[in-house]
Parts: sequence; C-alpha cells; structure tokens
Amino acid sequence: MDRKNLAFDKVNFILLAVSMAVVILGFLLMSGAGSTETEYNPDIFSAMRIKVAPVVCFIGFVSMIYAVVRRPKDKQ
Repeated sequence: MDRKNLAFDKVNFILLAVSMAVVILGFLLMSGAGSTETEYNPDIFSAMRIKVAPVVCFIGFVSMIYAVVRRPKDKQ
C-alpha cells in the first residue's frame, strides 16, 4: 500500500497516543475510594477530582480531535 494514500502520518498517530494517555491520566485522577454507608470519605469532594481531572480529560479530548483533523504535510 502506498504511504501517500494514507489519511494519517506518523505525527497524527503520535498525537493520538499522547492524547489518549492524557485522557487516561484524567480518568485516573478522578478515580479513588468512595464513601460507603458506614464510613464517610471527604476526599470525594477534593479539588483534584472535581476541577482538575475533568479539565485534563477535556484537554485530552480536544487534542484528540486536533490529531484526527490535522492534515499531513505534503513533501513537494
């Protein structure tokens, strides 16, 4: 298969992989131990879980859209 006919180039795939890693990092920041019926955990309302992690996920999703929309440079 000719490389010239591919929609993505190497940079697109690298950007997609980095974006996916950022999204996974955001979801990991959101996760953690929750509260149960017998024990209350105030950490579920921390700033990292409520503010930082969603912003990290959003940045990952926006950069993933950019990686898909980005056009490879022509070598002419």
